[in-house]
Amino acid sequence: MTKTRETIRKELLSLFRNHGSRAFRAKEVVKRLGYTDNSEYQMAREVLDELAERGEITAIKGNRYTFKAPSGLLEGRLTVHPDGYGFVKVEGHEQDFFVRSRRMNTAMDGDTVRISLAAGSRGDTRRQAEVIGVLKRGRTTAVGTFHHAKDFAYVVPDDKRLTHDIFVQLDSIGKAVQGEKVMVSIEAFEHKGAAPRGRILKVIGKADDPGVKTLALAMSMGVDVDFEPEVLEEANAISGDIPKGEVKNREDFRHRTVFTIDPEDAKDFDDALHIEPLGGDRFEIGVHIADVSHYVKPGTPLDASAYARGTSVYLVDRVIPMLPHNLSNGICSLRPNEDRLAFSCLFEMDLKGNVHRFEVKESVIRSAFRLSYEEAQEIISGNNSDHPLNDSLATLAGVAKKLRDARFENGSINFDLQEVRVELDETGHPIRVVPRLRQESNKLIEEYMLLANREVASKFGQKNHVFAFRIHEPPDTDRIMNLAKYVSAFGHQLPHNEGLVTPSAINALLASVEGKPEAAVVEQAALRSMSRARYDVNSLGHYGLGADFYTHFTSPIRRYPDLVVHRLVKDRLAGNKEPEAERIAEMMQHCSEQEVKATEAERESVQMKKVEFALDHVGETFNGVIAGVSKFGLYIELQELLVEGMVHVRNMNDDYYEYDEKSFSLIGTRSGKRFKPGDSTKVLIAGANVDKREIDLEFVR
Repeated sequence: MTKTRETIRKELLSLFRNHGSRAFRAKEVVKRLGYTDNSEYQMAREVLDELAERGEITAIKGNRYTFKAPSGLLEGRLTVHPDGYGFVKVEGHEQDFFVRSRRMNTAMDGDTVRISLAAGSRGDTRRQAEVIGVLKRGRTTAVGTFHHAKDFAYVVPDDKRLTHDIFVQLDSIGKAVQGEKVMVSIEAFEHKGAAPRGRILKVIGKADDPGVKTLALAMSMGVDVDFEPEVLEEANAISGDIPKGEVKNREDFRHRTVFTIDPEDAKDFDDALHIEPLGGDRFEIGVHIADVSHYVKPGTPLDASAYARGTSVYLVDRVIPMLPHNLSNGICSLRPNEDRLAFSCLFEMDLKGNVHRFEVKESVIRSAFRLSYEEAQEIISGNNSDHPLNDSLATLAGVAKKLRDARFENGSINFDLQEVRVELDETGHPIRVVPRLRQESNKLIEEYMLLANREVASKFGQKNHVFAFRIHEPPDTDRIMNLAKYVSAFGHQLPHNEGLVTPSAINALLASVEGKPEAAVVEQAALRSMSRARYDVNSLGHYGLGADFYTHFTSPIRRYPDLVVHRLVKDRLAGNKEPEAERIAEMMQHCSEQEVKATEAERESVQMKKVEFALDHVGETFNGVIAGVSKFGLYIELQELLVEGMVHVRNMNDDYYEYDEKSFSLIGTRSGKRFKPGDSTKVLIAGANVDKREIDLEFVR
């Protein structure tokens, strides 16, 4: 029976009230409420517009709707600057709200807060607000340096966004020693004139120990580095022996020549491949993924721990795994010459990269070879023609090339930015920064993982089924218009329609700068203009990959969303009842947040070692390229060291420089001397601050 208009109105209002500040497109609303009848769909669209006109909900940019907050108050997440002021991001509002330090109340970085808006005035570039309440604390712990006086003790947080010292209850000090890195709880912060109070939870170690520095950095950014005893107990009780009955219920690929290709130092082998000729130009290609879901069951302490972490974290000197080591590096890892449970994607393909058949099966495999990327590249390049995998890798590489070409033709964006790797000595001190090579062997694995993720999403992410997607929405139109202005300063064009841009236009831009001095600068600017990829229960497509359906299926040892997708696919294949979409949506939002946290920790750990590396070269001169320009100075990439530092305007004493927004340049008012991105220069490393992770540069006169 078709629902009445009043029923639809009530259901719509209930949905928006229950989701607070979240915003939805009309199609998302209809899908969430299960309106499959066309008349219900049309009626829901009309009611949405009526509710917006009456002010019961708010229509915002991007054809989305959100619940209208009561009494003119807004709710959002606070980000605090080290200087004390902050910004509140409110869902549905394009611009953040500025909060002065004296208007912060007791709010801290990461808190969900309620704000009231100050009256606007002509010429305001950003609305100001005042925090009137903390709805949810974003942090319950902090990491910092312990200080102990005679009658009191406190911790100075490492994260400078936490602008208050945390006073420590003396009975919680334990064995903490002056100057050590510790973790402290944040238990009370009741008055803005006082200070937060807490207890010492963990002594991390000596502040000057390189390993402690990295660990403290990750912990200060919210990374959980230790497993609870009950989690380790559960993991240690899991047997690696595979019962015969389990093998009988699975496809047996132990007779296939299965192999893995991973980094030289990897131990958590998520994926493996095999290829078998089927006659003519057809082949069976298997993408085998570790079956983590067989061992990690919902509702267990092990699963709760994996969910809380959301992902493994790859720091500069260690991996903090999502799962305990005996699972991540042992029982689940597809190690050579050991039987392993897997979840296998099977493709019948031809040499042109066309998929003629696809299916997913629970399986058992036995990897015959464990190759590093370097070893695989030697085989692909023809430098190890006697290797048993020579023919297999040659065919797989050829098909991967066809897949990659087709992907770019279909709209995938060709971002191939240079990544770096910091090499450390046995004490953890950085000795060099080197480019991370991306050879054909790396691209081979990448293409088959992308293929598996796309095909799984297409097959199991149909309408009326609960699924978890990896989505990447089109870039914000304002960012694209700013990018177009930016690249025009270099003489390049980015065609767009009021900020709407096609992937092919972005690819054309990237191709136009290839090999030119400004290439890295433009590539980074283009990357920053993109939206952030995230997880969602709605298939909104993946802009960067040019895919209508995409998911993460291929790394369940190190990513929780992949584990969720495995469970969803298994339930579908078994005909089991599907979970509640709302629960999966909550999980995906949490995993997206954890991914951001992990990415920041990984990036900051690398940056810390880069700054330590620069400290060894203070006083030396290097060639560099201007990578960015701001009112405060010039960001310069040192080509030899592969680190970036800043020449501050305050140290450019030969002239008075002004920032020209149109050309993104600093221009001397007397001499007319111009500094712009892409310019080559020579600088001296004047200093480096590891705590702030900053490198100070000066021009060589």
